[in-house]
This record gives sequence, C-alpha cells and structure tokens, in this order.
Amino acid sequence: MFSRVGRMSQSGQSYRQGGKEMDHRPHIVVVEDETTQRRLLVHYLARQNFRVSGLDGGAALRTLVERELPALVMLDVGLPGEDGFALAWWLREKSARIGIVMVTAASETVDRVVGLETGADDYIAKPFEARELLARVKSVLRRATGTVVTAGPRVRMGRRILDLERRVLVDLADSSEETLTASEFDLLNAENPNRPLQRDWLLEVTAHREMEAFDRAIDLRVTRLRRKIELDPAHPDAIRTVRGVGYMFVPPTA
Repeated sequence: MFSRVGRMSQSGQSYRQGGKEMDHRPHIVVVEDETTQRRLLVHYLARQNFRVSGLDGGAALRTLVERELPALVMLDVGLPGEDGFALAWWLREKSARIGIVMVTAASETVDRVVGLETGADDYIAKPFEARELLARVKSVLRRATGTVVTAGPRVRMGRRILDLERRVLVDLADSSEETLTASEFDLLNAENPNRPLQRDWLLEVTAHREMEAFDRAIDLRVTRLRRKIELDPAHPDAIRTVRGVGYMFVPPTA
C-alpha cells in the first residue's frame, strides 16, 4: 500500500522533469503486516513531510527495492514468512546507505542483539511514542545521508583505509572496497587515536538516542568492524579493548 502524497509547492522538494513530477523528499518504507498499525505509521510519517510507502511483507519490499532504493526501511520483526531479520540481511547486502530501523513487540535482549547483528541502524520496541519514533528516524537519516565534516579525506584503519567522503573501507592489498553501515561509519569516525573511550560515550555519539540501549550494542559493532579492518580479529591491534572502560583506536605506526 502506498500513501497518497500531495503535490509540493515551490519549496525545492518537488519539480517536473519531462512532464513527470520529481519528489526529492526522503523515501521511507514501512513494512508491517498488521493493516491498522501500518496505516497509522504511514499517515504519521507522511504528515512529517516524508514520502512514505506501506508494505505488508518481504515480497512487496523486494519488488520496491529493485525499482528504487529507499532512504530508510522500518522493518517489523514478526512478519509472516520471511521475517524482519532475514529482510534486514538482504537490505544490507543491497546497500550500506539504506537506513534500517527494526520494530518489534518483543523486548528481550536476544532480539536486539540479532537486530544489530543484521546491520540494522536502530531498534525500537512496541509500544512506542510517535515522537520517539520520529526522533530515531531522523537520526538514522542524518547518519545515512548527512554530510560529515572531517580533517582529511582518508584515515588508515588497520589493514584498510577509511575513505571519509565515500564512507567505504579500501583494502591496502588489492584496492577492493567494502561499504559501511551508517552506525559503523559513525563509530570509526568517532574514534580518537590513543585515547580510551567509554562504551556509554560511544553509544551516545554513534546512536544519537537516549541511553536505554543495552550494553552489548557497541561491542557488537566493534566486533563487526574488527572483522573488516584487523589482520587478526581475534587479536586486534587497531581497535583495542580497554578493560573496565571501553575501546581505544591505535593507528598503525607504519
């Protein structure tokens, strides 16, 4: 189901090209099998000046994504057939730039762990307040599409180089590239060389949300990053654990 969005005025968000109106507002896709909940979310987000599509499951999402990559997808975990976790994996393989917010009725830590392991950018449990949802959506969109101000275009990260403008990791050996999720890029960009950083601070900086998030969120992201940048992830040199504090980024000396 697609929401009906009106024609924009002369705001710069919409214009006609070749007789077809072009809409440049962020496109959010709500994947929710419960009809009433889906319609409420679509209506609410559309009123916040987003372009919104409401879909009832994985098949419809796959069809839409093959036609157009949305800015953000809200995924209900408990979808019939192909669940939200499987769809999150598929979306992340498609693009690291798509913001993914997992939505579920469950509040158990195991669900949140699995959600982050799929590459999701954020997680929210039902029932939730509309304002909280909007804040998280805007935060993920900022991280996924916002401009990052940096001192230089590239930074050495273990066996790879972080391209700050393109948000990719470049392998030093063969120049191959690997994309980063918005939260992974934020974490690497937040690192301060040779200075221990607390988990709570890292979570606040990279998630841009209140601190109800569970302690393992940063640990999971660091584990994923170590697999991407360390020569030996089991014995990390670039992102080191500081016992009782958090983590410390140690740039290579050569």
